[in-house]
Amino acid sequence: MDPLSVGLVGCGNISDRYLGNCAALDAVDITVCADLDADRAAATAAEFDVEARGVEELMNSEDVEAVLNLTPPSVHADVLRQALSADKHVYTEKPLATDASDAADVLAVAGERDLLVGAAPDTFLGAGLQTARSVLDDGRIGDPVGATALWTSPGHEHWHPDPDLYYDEGGGPGFDMGPYYVTALVALLGPADRVAGSVARPHDQREIGSGDRAGESVDVSVPTHESAVVDFGGVPANLCFSFDVQASTFPGPAFEIYGTEGTLALPDPNHFDGPVRVRSRTDDDWETVPLTHDYTTGRGAGLVDLAYAVRTDWEQRTSGRLAGHVLDVLLGIRSSSEDGAFAGLETEFDRPAPLPTSFPDRPDRSDGSDGSDKPDRPE
Repeated sequence: MDPLSVGLVGCGNISDRYLGNCAALDAVDITVCADLDADRAAATAAEFDVEARGVEELMNSEDVEAVLNLTPPSVHADVLRQALSADKHVYTEKPLATDASDAADVLAVAGERDLLVGAAPDTFLGAGLQTARSVLDDGRIGDPVGATALWTSPGHEHWHPDPDLYYDEGGGPGFDMGPYYVTALVALLGPADRVAGSVARPHDQREIGSGDRAGESVDVSVPTHESAVVDFGGVPANLCFSFDVQASTFPGPAFEIYGTEGTLALPDPNHFDGPVRVRSRTDDDWETVPLTHDYTTGRGAGLVDLAYAVRTDWEQRTSGRLAGHVLDVLLGIRSSSEDGAFAGLETEFDRPAPLPTSFPDRPDRSDGSDGSDKPDRPE
């Protein structure tokens, strides 16, 4: 299978991870990069031995099959529409968009052009959460009855030199950290049915604590403490994401699924590895489950997932439909808080199939081939 040729748009901090990780992945080849800041694009190109081009030039390049969108969340939908209009498949950092109508429009444009949309987070493709999926599917904790997802911090302005985007449209702890947890829960439990949320914004401004801008204030236009109860197919999950917790007795993020026969302690969904632990009601202690899958490389798994879906009959896991459903949940937390009632969800989505243990080497096929005989998509 020929690698999928990818053009990267947005040469910020996260671009280094994609470029570094994807160099070791045979299914994708990031060949060019672009940024509105031409100097930044040139520096990235020099460091990773790719070609720097202008954004519009990259979009219209015949040697680019897919666009990797790493721009700020507020412009995700615009960049995706531009790439799709240039007949490119797309993969974007989270969130897919900042409102439901833009997300739906992106997916509609892709459908009209027979193009694929992929979206982060792809951490549920990693060894940790795929192992957790196998624990659930094997019935080791019985039937799921509830879950907890808790991530808190005092705020990104304490360590990030340019934290503006975390407090602007498309930001906030729900949109920043929430996708990791909600995506993992959808992959493990299935799609959500309804959301009850309550949010707060205790500060109108936050003070930057590091870097050249230390002491400067940034405006806050989004909630910074977001709590919710989300029903995943009849399994209620308690969610809390916050930039307003100064200290906590929790040793770190809390992420668990409770079943009729035991509890599954999940790995941090911001990472690709473990540990995965399980404890039944008759056990004296936690058991660490050996990882069933190998992928721990980091960001880039979603691009491999996209490449296999473009080249073969592989079922795409990190699809735009999944990302749209996750966005629907996160928006529902805020709309429920405003309306004082459960928010219904407009999107529908089926739980992604578990990955073969061979991922990301090549798609497994029942006929033993790698799917390279799949007809090309129409231009």
